[in-house]
Amino acid sequence: MLIVAGHFTVPAECRNAFVDAHADLIRRARENPGCLDLFISEDPVEPVRVNMLELWETETDLEAWRKKSNPPETDVQLENVTVQKYHISHSTSPF
Repeated sequence: MLIVAGHFTVPAECRNAFVDAHADLIRRARENPGCLDLFISEDPVEPVRVNMLELWETETDLEAWRKKSNPPETDVQLENVTVQKYHISHSTSPF
């Protein structure tokens, strides 16, 4: 299992439009084989921060998605990008 997670900043006046522009990509990813979840969302505290998370069954699934994801062209410059890919060997319920 893979997790791609992190955050980045965009200009505050562009953030909502940037996130909204990814709605179709999010819907398509969630329907894609191997995608367990994906989101791109506004941070509730910092007006310039965008949070993201992708959860994939395999590296092969993620790479296949990347080849056909066709992200929207927003002309928004991402800054302070802090995103990592994590390889997960097992997971359990936190509750």
